[in-house]
Amino acid sequence: MARHLITSAIPYINGIKHLGNLVGSQLPADLCARYLRGRGHEVMFICATDEHGTPAELAAQKAGQPVAEFCAQMHGVQADIARRFGLSFDHFGRSSSQRNQVLTQHFAGQLADNGYIAEVSEKQVYSVDDGRFLPDRYIEGTCPNCGYDKARGDQCENCTKQLDPTDLIDPRSAISGSTNLEVRETKHLYLRQSLLKDQISDWIDSKHDWPILTTSIARKWLNDGDGLQDRGITRDLHWGVPVKRGDQPWPGMEGKVFYVWFDAPIEYIAATAEWADAHGRPDADWRRWWRLDEGAKDVTYTQFMGKDNVPFHTLSFPATIIGSGEPWKMVDYIKSFNYLTYDGGQFSTSQGRGVFMDHALEILPADYWRWWLLSHAPESGDSEFTWDNFQQSVNKDLADVLGNFVSRITKFCRSKFGETIPEGGEYGPEESRLIEALTTRIHAYDGFMAAMEVRKSAAELRAIWVLGNEYLQGAAPWSTFKTDPEKAAMQVRLGLNLIRLYAVLSAPFIPFTADAMLAAMQTDNRDWPDDVATALTALPASHAFTVPEVLFAKISDESREEWQARFQGVRA
Repeated sequence: MARHLITSAIPYINGIKHLGNLVGSQLPADLCARYLRGRGHEVMFICATDEHGTPAELAAQKAGQPVAEFCAQMHGVQADIARRFGLSFDHFGRSSSQRNQVLTQHFAGQLADNGYIAEVSEKQVYSVDDGRFLPDRYIEGTCPNCGYDKARGDQCENCTKQLDPTDLIDPRSAISGSTNLEVRETKHLYLRQSLLKDQISDWIDSKHDWPILTTSIARKWLNDGDGLQDRGITRDLHWGVPVKRGDQPWPGMEGKVFYVWFDAPIEYIAATAEWADAHGRPDADWRRWWRLDEGAKDVTYTQFMGKDNVPFHTLSFPATIIGSGEPWKMVDYIKSFNYLTYDGGQFSTSQGRGVFMDHALEILPADYWRWWLLSHAPESGDSEFTWDNFQQSVNKDLADVLGNFVSRITKFCRSKFGETIPEGGEYGPEESRLIEALTTRIHAYDGFMAAMEVRKSAAELRAIWVLGNEYLQGAAPWSTFKTDPEKAAMQVRLGLNLIRLYAVLSAPFIPFTADAMLAAMQTDNRDWPDDVATALTALPASHAFTVPEVLFAKISDESREEWQARFQGVRA
């Protein structure tokens, strides 16, 4: 049994995430965690809400709530949606936790002791009326490129042009609307990443099995232009981890907090400690996952994220770990994803365009979404969600192939043999050919899942479902029953055992449906089919079963058109 640490990019607290966010990190991470558990490995699957930084403060202000109260409420909302999507986190933590505060301050102190922190003076916009420095996102104005009047100080959402606050026409405070702004000098701490460039470069070069998407982004940031730059790790904000060295104030940094992208990845470690706290475990139980000197040498650590997060996880977080000089576990494999677009455009919160996780669950159960998203995961390039494609995939893959197989075999058995598995005779040539084909397919499926090839795994799983349908169609037990009831009973017995087998194989993709299939077969047997012939005898004759409800209802044209209109948003 191997040990696997899995983390997915932690979502911002500022709102409910859309389907693109889901398939870019959390969902494929869950697929991997479920598969590895199913294969008997020890898994620690960690995620959290990212609760610091400008987006959290602005979202809380818009909601009319204190930021701590807003974050606590939204953490509960996101945790509930994650649970209903079947995301099997061992712990879903919070970056605002005391554990993360202590660890973040510890890492900063270690970096400073090792010469990797510098104090830098810089100029920043100050709002006289608000009495505070304004981060770029706290400044709004008119974009000089397209004329959009709500552009932020870092980027125009309308035309996506990168901006500096001084580029904006008629700049104003996003907090109060005040235009009484001036540029003042302030001091911040910088992580001297440039000193660690060679170590980080050598580390990345050693990862020969990483996806090209991951390594190409990392090397671009390392080598383009001036290369790896020193980076500010503090901000003039009220909400965040206070800048301290241990429990002592950091001279000259009073009133500042650590930058969200410094403390957020550290939450992976902190959330594992939160898991230990929540379960009454000693610190040794979480440190064995993270400290090389306390048991983490035999851990395989995999991160899942969208491509926009790759620079921070291949450069900045490794710089923090390496620069600390301490034996912390570093990531072994980073599975990165491209973007999921929506029906010819982008998902947009402000325009109400696209399907968000809460709305998705309002109209269909989680497994419909899980199957489509994973089978269309944006691995080699961007993927596009369209309602036509979604309808077709659900109706053909889930309803016609898997759902139809389960329905036909259980209903036929009930009508001819009752709700217990019949005995029948021995397997014949047709069954042997099926077992051989299943063995080949399951071996391929196993390989793709182990390699985290998500779309190939989904295609192989569907092919496994198809084999059962092809067998059932060829065997035609409803016809065989008329002349050879014993042979028909054997065919039915095989078919019912296939349902259990399909449930076990399908659980990483469609866990709720897998549970329903196992419940219908009245078994808790989730043994992985290392030997297919043995697996197809797991449910013996006389074993009781029930006919399940329809596993997947087809999506009608009317429903598809209604949802397409509902989620098209207001085009800019």
